[in-house]
Amino acid sequence: MWRNEVRFPRVLDIVEIDSTRGRTAVGEPVTGTAAGVPFTILPPSTEVSGPAPVVVAWHMIDAPRSDAAFAAALPLAGVPAWRVYLGMPLCGARMVDGSMDALLERARRDAMLAYVDPVVAQAALEFPAALAELRERFGFDSSRMAVVGGSLGGAVALTILATREIPVRAAVLINPAVRARSVIGLVEDMLEQAYPWSDKAERAADQLDFVARSGEISARDEQVPLLLVSGEGDYPSLRTDADDLVAALRERYARPDDVRLARLPGLAHPLAEEPGIEPVPQLPIAKLVDDTITEWLERRLA
Repeated sequence: MWRNEVRFPRVLDIVEIDSTRGRTAVGEPVTGTAAGVPFTILPPSTEVSGPAPVVVAWHMIDAPRSDAAFAAALPLAGVPAWRVYLGMPLCGARMVDGSMDALLERARRDAMLAYVDPVVAQAALEFPAALAELRERFGFDSSRMAVVGGSLGGAVALTILATREIPVRAAVLINPAVRARSVIGLVEDMLEQAYPWSDKAERAADQLDFVARSGEISARDEQVPLLLVSGEGDYPSLRTDADDLVAALRERYARPDDVRLARLPGLAHPLAEEPGIEPVPQLPIAKLVDDTITEWLERRLA
C-alpha cells in the first residue's frame, strides 16, 4: 500500500508558532509535537466567536503519508474549526533514517503483528494525551470534535469510535482500512508471498474488523454521524468492506441516514502523488474529496 520512495525536497513552508505568542492568526499553520506525537494544525479559516470545534485527522500510509502532507491534500478550509493532523507512528517526523523502510521491514517480518496492529494501536493509545495537550495550548472545543481517517488512519478513527471513551460529534473515513484481513491481502500482493496466520494474528485481526464491531460503534450514547468516502478506483476489497460497514451501521442506527457512503469517480486509493511525505499543492481529485467532506462536517459541527 505504499512505494519505497522518500527524501523529497520541501515545497511548502509550514511555520511553527510558540503558543505563548498569543492568538494564532487565522489560517496560519502550526507544526510541532504534543505528547510525543507530531502534528500540523490549521486554525479556523474565518473568525469564530468563542472556542471553535476541532477536526482531528490521521493520514494514510499511502500518499499522503505524513501529517503535513495530509493537511496539504485535505485542508478542509471551509470547515469553521481547528483542523489537527496527527502523525502516524514511524511516518513523517517519526520515520527512521528519513525513510519508510522501517515500516516496510515490519510488513515483511509480520504484516499483522509487527505492522498493522501495533501501528493502529499506538496511534489510538497516544491520542488522548496529545488531544489534551493541544486543547490546552490552542483552546479549541473538543466537545465538538470530528475524527477523520484515511486508509490505515481510518482504522485509528474507527478504533476511537468503537472504544467509545472520547466524545465524537461526527466521523469521516476516506478509503478506510475497515477490515485488517483486507489490508493483509494487499500486503500479500505487494510482497508476493502469503501471510502465515497464527492464532494471535487472527485475534488481532478480529479487533480490527469494524464490520464485526459495528455494534460497538453504534452503541455510543449518541450515535456518531459517519461519512465514508470510497473511491471507484480504490482496491476492490476495500470498496467491498466500505459497503459492508455502511450497511451494518445503517441497520443499527436509529437514523440510518446519519451513515452515508459517497463513492467518488476518479478516486483511487491515494490522495496525493508519490512520495507523499512533504506537503504539495492539492490535486483536483483531493479537492473533490475535500469539498465532499466539508459539506458533511459543516452541518454537523455547527
